[in-house]
Amino acid sequence: MKKQTLGIHHITAVVGDPQRNANFYGRVLGLRLVKKTINFDDPGTYHLYFGDQDGKPGTIMTFFPWGNAYKGKIGDGQVGVTTFAVPTGALGFWEERLSGFNLPFEKKTRFGEETLAFDDPDGLHLELVERAQGDNSTWNFSGVTPDVAIKGFGGATLFSTNGDKTAELLEDVMGLERVGEEDGLLRFRSQADIGNIVDVKMERMGIGQIGVGTVHHIAWRAADDADQLDWKQHIEAWGLGVTPVQDRNYFNAIYFREYGELLFEIATDPPGFAADEEVAHLGERLMLPEQFEQHREKLEASLPPIRMTEL
Repeated sequence: MKKQTLGIHHITAVVGDPQRNANFYGRVLGLRLVKKTINFDDPGTYHLYFGDQDGKPGTIMTFFPWGNAYKGKIGDGQVGVTTFAVPTGALGFWEERLSGFNLPFEKKTRFGEETLAFDDPDGLHLELVERAQGDNSTWNFSGVTPDVAIKGFGGATLFSTNGDKTAELLEDVMGLERVGEEDGLLRFRSQADIGNIVDVKMERMGIGQIGVGTVHHIAWRAADDADQLDWKQHIEAWGLGVTPVQDRNYFNAIYFREYGELLFEIATDPPGFAADEEVAHLGERLMLPEQFEQHREKLEASLPPIRMTEL
């Protein structure tokens, strides 16, 4: 039996102002800020994590807010569109909500599903789609109640420099099932009930450039550390270079660049975001890995304050 990932663990993007980012994903989209920490590779920058009430794998959108960075270009070698799943019957609420915030959106139909497509303030392409699968989020914030709240990822659309090879990798290496083809998109599905749908755009879009308003990487789920090491060996056997394991406090991570130039990560489900905060207080204070705790005073003075307030 071939190896199979459960699907998306998280998606990480580059944005601009951190407070604007928090306002949009928290106050407008109603997601929970489950962790406020720093970019371990660039400690002068926040790393913000948004998700459901617990920050479960498959619900986590994360951000590097680089306020002075140049604008990026969405294109090949990136996640082009990030899709969030909402409960069945919730799209009407979201149409009214987006209109109320003067956010333009477009209704689309793909693989028999209606979606609402719109951009965040930094230009990231987002979608909302109704899905019956997956538990409803219990987070209730800023007028977004559990019956309409984002459950987690519906999936992602990958823009590849080599669609055929990316599709081959998803199917033969990552273990996703090819389930359909429509309008130049190949659709794949994992076994999970959230973060389980991935589309590959077969038409070239032009090479993307990393910067504000682009996705940095997409992460796939590993059950635990042993499973992750098995994934490392599995991917290396296909001729792809994989990094050593990186400790990210809330999961361990390995990274590789796939055939279509997208940066893929494989992240462990445990230990999760309650590793250093109680669930009731997730995201309320700046959390630092042990090696940076000695610099807390300096970091707190240099990082701009972020306030999560309801509308």
